[in-house]
Amino acid sequence: MNERDSEQVAQTFAERGYTLTPKEQDADAILVNTCSVRDQAEQKALGKMGMMGKYRESRDHVVYGFMGCMAQSRGSELFDRVPHLDLVVGTQKYHRVFDYVDSILNRRLKTRMDEVGVEMVTGRVEDEIVKINQDRIISARMVDTEEEEGSQNTIRDHVPREGQQATSFVSIMQGCNMRCSFCIVPDTRGKERGRPIPDIVSEVEKLVGKGVREVTLLGQIVNLYGRTEFPKVDGKSPFVQLLEAVHEIEGLERIRFTSPHPIGYRDDLVEAFTYLPKLCSHIHFPMQSGSDRILKKMRRPYKNEKFLTICEKMQAARPDLAITTDIIVGFPGESEEDFEETVACMKRIGFDNSFIFRYSKRKDTPAAEMDEQLSDKVKEERNQILLRIQGELTTSKNEKLIGTVQQVLCEGPSKTNKERLSGRTSQNKIVIFDGDAKRMAGQLLDVRIEDSTGYTLYGTPEIL
Repeated sequence: MNERDSEQVAQTFAERGYTLTPKEQDADAILVNTCSVRDQAEQKALGKMGMMGKYRESRDHVVYGFMGCMAQSRGSELFDRVPHLDLVVGTQKYHRVFDYVDSILNRRLKTRMDEVGVEMVTGRVEDEIVKINQDRIISARMVDTEEEEGSQNTIRDHVPREGQQATSFVSIMQGCNMRCSFCIVPDTRGKERGRPIPDIVSEVEKLVGKGVREVTLLGQIVNLYGRTEFPKVDGKSPFVQLLEAVHEIEGLERIRFTSPHPIGYRDDLVEAFTYLPKLCSHIHFPMQSGSDRILKKMRRPYKNEKFLTICEKMQAARPDLAITTDIIVGFPGESEEDFEETVACMKRIGFDNSFIFRYSKRKDTPAAEMDEQLSDKVKEERNQILLRIQGELTTSKNEKLIGTVQQVLCEGPSKTNKERLSGRTSQNKIVIFDGDAKRMAGQLLDVRIEDSTGYTLYGTPEIL
């Protein structure tokens, strides 16, 4: 989701004459889009921004800004943490980032040009602004974390890319009405707000016209899309209606979505996998815990058996389905018995992959104030156990694919080896193979799987 938001901001700069640079030391504006799901993500963002302050020594006009969830939750206090920071923009204001940055940068450059001999002096920009504008101080620091109606409709533009772009993210909604005790997203992203189906369809049609063959529909709880805004039709939820509408787009080959919630996983969505072949045979379905007691403490309004039943219904609807999940380990009060219930659930479902997180306190969440906070040692031990179990499950599943032919959407050169190509199966498994990127990127290929190194498959296209 942050990747999609960042692309929207980048596009506003590109269409107004700025050039995107892969080298931060060459940039006139450096923006960090932040996450607040875990403390580690916040500390990483603060550390990165702190390190980049060195570019002020030689280029003192550079504008620094934080965007996203941490910006939303922490606001102006970030200026105390990062002295060279200029801008803090919340999650409903991505469409305003360009104007803020452009304003600060232009004022800063104009001031520099107006001062005789300034090119011979290197100093802190904040001090310089105060000194030059003694009678009318212009603050270089700006904060905008206010709510804005209709902000969900502003995440709709995409950065043009060189070569064939096979896949793209499409934001269909913003916000979350759930109140999981460990999560601050409802506070940082606001209430659920869905985009109209025709607008989403139009965006996907434009992407397909540029060569995109697969889209991933994004929402904080994606399968609850439109539940408070749009009516059911023939017993179908707004989300299923959206899936059907996107499925009709000619030239689109695959549809993915992330992340759903068990309470929104109704029979109409399960059934959609039986008659919408463009839906990929993969769902990312956050479980969080296998213990009913811990799920209740998490404020997850379902029991583990409900989660398991949905998984099994989905596997029946789409026999080749791959299921990946999120798990929080070491939640406050998690006993050894609770943990073993999570282990049992992992093995029963046989997840293709799991994103396993050690519980991390988040400011202003109920879980942060709960008793029985577990030690880092216990959380790490349990984390390692789950990682080992998932590694065994994934390795076993992928080894069974050796010798089979899988349909792979070629996404272009591999990120780790530009000499080879990379793509994904319908089950979202990464496959590495040789071939001509110019000819194969964006194409669905039959690839014979010849080897596996755990999480990655290697193969040869049937037709080169």
